[in-house]
Amino acid sequence: MRVPALLSFAALLAAPLPALGAKRHIPRDCVLPDLYDASVKELSDGMEAGCFTAVHLVKAYLARIGEVNEELHAVIETNPDALEIAAQLDQDRAAGIIWGPLHGIPVLVKDNIGTADKLNTTAGSYALLGSIVPRDSHVVMKLRKAGAIILGKANLSEWAYYRGTGISNGWSARGGQTSNPYYPKGDTWGSSSGSAVSAAVGLAAVTLGSDTGGSVICPSDRQNVFGIRPTTGWVSRAGVVPLSEHQDTVGPITRWAADAALVLEIISGPDYRDNYTLAQPDVVPRYTYYLDENALQGKKICVPRKVFNQDNVTHNDPSIGPVFNQSLVDLARLGATIVDPADMPSVLQGLYPRNVSTGLVFATDFKVDIKNYLSELLEIPTGVHDLGDLIEFNIAHASLELPPLQNNQASWLVSNATDGQANSTYLADVWLDYYIGRTDGIHATLDEFGCDAIVLPSEGDTTTIATIAGCPIMNVPLGYYPDSVNATAEHNGTQFFPAPGIPFGLSFIGRQWDDANLLGLAYAYEQGTKHRLENHAYEKATPTTQLKDVM
Repeated sequence: MRVPALLSFAALLAAPLPALGAKRHIPRDCVLPDLYDASVKELSDGMEAGCFTAVHLVKAYLARIGEVNEELHAVIETNPDALEIAAQLDQDRAAGIIWGPLHGIPVLVKDNIGTADKLNTTAGSYALLGSIVPRDSHVVMKLRKAGAIILGKANLSEWAYYRGTGISNGWSARGGQTSNPYYPKGDTWGSSSGSAVSAAVGLAAVTLGSDTGGSVICPSDRQNVFGIRPTTGWVSRAGVVPLSEHQDTVGPITRWAADAALVLEIISGPDYRDNYTLAQPDVVPRYTYYLDENALQGKKICVPRKVFNQDNVTHNDPSIGPVFNQSLVDLARLGATIVDPADMPSVLQGLYPRNVSTGLVFATDFKVDIKNYLSELLEIPTGVHDLGDLIEFNIAHASLELPPLQNNQASWLVSNATDGQANSTYLADVWLDYYIGRTDGIHATLDEFGCDAIVLPSEGDTTTIATIAGCPIMNVPLGYYPDSVNATAEHNGTQFFPAPGIPFGLSFIGRQWDDANLLGLAYAYEQGTKHRLENHAYEKATPTTQLKDVM
């Protein structure tokens, strides 16, 4: 059985550099990027100029993980072969061989995204520890072909937060409790908690998360980073531990929109192992071509306030409302016409959120999908083969999987009682969710008001309308809770939200398959405001290791 590998900070700094890692002279004109905010372009340009190597990057990022992981629990395990892979990529670069736009770039992926290497793929659960995947997940295969180094696995809400109720966000049996770097024990939201935290404080160049009901957007919102949940079907889910085939997808979480665009460009495209991707348009967009600082000029932006108003706590939050209203002023300043209000027909008709039926859809899908996933594994040391086995494993290993405050399996028990995807009620609910979210929701709103996109605060119910529709949604940093906010304990005191300094974001929502145009609008807003840079003073848990420390 493979075991987690997470080296200590001191051991990493003491470790010798393999192959090309000898002490090097830094060219006089080199400026080493700050790994807290470094973009992929800065890192790639630095390696190409000979200022540093992929080995240096890996050593620096591993050291940064070692500095803060005991507090943040953002990373479950690191790749023991990362330095060796980096050394080979450095040799390739020296020989003039560049694999792709991520050549030598370290990437962390969520622990439900399969990697056929020495890393485990467990969705945070001991039930899958030591299991052997048949191949890399499709997204990881594409990342490797582009030259990326899989640095390790990010922590998450176990089983993508589908097991029980009342479990804290970002907790997994293997990884422990992920914490928000902006406030001690701050709520990260989830389920891609570790991916978002890692991106926020620079534990890797970019990260990948998965999203079913907001699992990329929500933690991106709370960690002050850029996250994309693409249209369901642009990115293959093959090799990813599933929740619901109707809503699962994979998306990038990065510090900057340009990095997310590059990663999405790499991982998008058809895959015969995921039939949803076979429905996508014939041409995969070159997302990076849509990065235009003037993209908002002449565009119309809809504000369906009644979606926002469904969540009374968020709507009435004095920290979010005024900042959101200021974002509309900023959008107008950047050239957009704001249509406010521009409410969704499905909301006005009372269909949303009252008639959303993700409960039965998730329950039915998970039982079927997880059995199919487990059947493809080459080895499962724990002997689990279906949902019933997983439930019994947790009971038998309660000290690990069902500790106090995290001991609920209610969702799984409901799922295990479902009777398959041929159920007429289930099929009707699948159709109703699409109708409420897409046909009578996002698309109807865009059509009625002639808008190019929808914007809403990322807090509250915003993500649900996009995820049930299968439409793209992107989070851009917006603001943060002021020091005057009282830290509120939740989950029996294991987490705090709201709390001073915790960020919140702005969501851009678009039409199915229109991810590229939506990304251009989100990029223009990001570049026109750069709210992420305003929040540096609020970071409470930031690693200090930089490239100079490992060279």
